[in-house]
Amino acid sequence: MPFMPPSDVPDLTNLGRRLRHKVQLAITLSGVLPLLVLAYVVHGYVLPALGVGDPVRIFALEGLIICTMLAMIAGGYVIWDLGRTVATMADAMASQRYDALTHRSDEVGTLMRSFGKMLSTVEHQAVEINVFASKLDAAYKELESTNFRLKEYSFKDEVTGLYNRRFFTMRLDEELARYRRFNHPASVVLMDLDGFKAINDDLGHPVGDETLRDIAQILQKHSRGINVISRYGGDEFAVLLVETSKAGARLYAERIRQVIGTFPFSHGKQVTASLGVASVPDDEAATAEDLFRAADEALYSAKRAGKNQVAAIEHPDKEKMWSSPGTS
Repeated sequence: MPFMPPSDVPDLTNLGRRLRHKVQLAITLSGVLPLLVLAYVVHGYVLPALGVGDPVRIFALEGLIICTMLAMIAGGYVIWDLGRTVATMADAMASQRYDALTHRSDEVGTLMRSFGKMLSTVEHQAVEINVFASKLDAAYKELESTNFRLKEYSFKDEVTGLYNRRFFTMRLDEELARYRRFNHPASVVLMDLDGFKAINDDLGHPVGDETLRDIAQILQKHSRGINVISRYGGDEFAVLLVETSKAGARLYAERIRQVIGTFPFSHGKQVTASLGVASVPDDEAATAEDLFRAADEALYSAKRAGKNQVAAIEHPDKEKMWSSPGTS
């Protein structure tokens, strides 16, 4: 894989310049200034103190000074050469002359080839990490989708596709909590099909299931989207009417009763329904169970009164029912 240029080329150019200046300053501070100070001390203090009568010591001192100067110059050259090499690398990287650097036979070429291999390895690992991250993200999304489907399945009735008893109970608890906090009305309508057992016994369970699906479509068609429609069990359905007073719940229940009573089912038999209505704040219900119990009592009042009716409990000791002509 060819060596790729870095994206921060201006930074590399500035780095080379700063490095070159620092090397020059280091050479000045570590080499030139000490030499000047040493020369001043020797010629100003050491040589006059020795005198002219000891040529051997003078010669030895001068030789030591010369060797010291040569060593300092050599050290300064090494520092300068190193700084020049690094600065050259920075300039070459900034001007994108990478191939020329990698084909050099000196330390610069070796360093650039090693750096290129290291960068190639990093890029390869980055690609692998990106691929793994993509797979992980896809797996996470699939898991989320699966969890959503499982959650939906756990809350849905498999015959009608409506919500089941579990979900209805959860939403009823939420609406009662909302009513206690904001005093917004909510109503429950319980519905039981009259004589549905006879349809199952006479025509079979497949026909009975088809009838339940027809009922579910009727409820969905005549209900608002914010309402919760559920198959509570068997041939019993429960509807949570959000933001609906008791008067509105009565009208809703009566409309459903009339539509079901005149619906042309595929088996040709007439199906009727009895419905019970309970609401807050009209009915005294401290909990979701109390409200559901009030609707259940109203439903059985409709059943006892002859079926195919809508009933609601007005007071604990008084019942009032709304009915329309029809056969039970």
